[in-house]
Amino acid sequence: MILILQLLLALSLSLRADGYNHYTVKDCITSSSDLSDLEYINTYYFNKDPYIQFNSTVGEFVGFTEFGVNNAERWNKGPEVQQERAELERYCKHNLPIYYSTILDKAVKPKIRLRSIKQASGGHPAMLVCSAYGFYPPVIDVYWLIDGEKVTSDVTATVEMADGDWYYQIHSFLEYMPTSGEKISCVVEHTSSKEPIIVEWEGSFTNSDMAKIIVGASGFVLGIILSTAGFLYYKMKSPDFL
Repeated sequence: MILILQLLLALSLSLRADGYNHYTVKDCITSSSDLSDLEYINTYYFNKDPYIQFNSTVGEFVGFTEFGVNNAERWNKGPEVQQERAELERYCKHNLPIYYSTILDKAVKPKIRLRSIKQASGGHPAMLVCSAYGFYPPVIDVYWLIDGEKVTSDVTATVEMADGDWYYQIHSFLEYMPTSGEKISCVVEHTSSKEPIIVEWEGSFTNSDMAKIIVGASGFVLGIILSTAGFLYYKMKSPDFL
């Protein structure tokens, strides 16, 4: 992950009706918490067009326009270039560790909810949705297992969506045809947990569950048959039957 710490310094010059806009943007760019590849860039803009830039990797100013080239030549010979070279330590290396310790190194474990949103009927598949809420950072992996095998088809998912309060949410959908004895699980992998978070779909029937249902249903039907037979036998023996 590349981190960019940006500071915008704007100076508006209203010299005519529509005005002019002059500002600088300072970027501190790194991809590691040890700041070993840290780069400092300071770019000057006039009406959104860059005209001069200092890059710590280059070590001097570079102009993009005639005005910028003239200033780059002058600043590279003066105290301006030394001041910019010092910004890598003063500005970037001072501020980035604060961002890492207070934000980037934090991890909040997601809350997982697994539910059915469509039952199978008329040959059409059922649909489950696995939702992960309130996690940080946004990088996350959500996938499905059926009987321990990763599902590679009939799965759709949203992107990681910001809640507006530093936390994120994501939703994954699985279409499937219910089968007796199958075991369906939603798996979530996130930096906040050392182990994958596995949530099993409790609506899945095991063979034992299905056997109990069949036995229960058979007993219920048999009970109705015996009750009906008993009632008919009683009525037949009743003096008022004829």
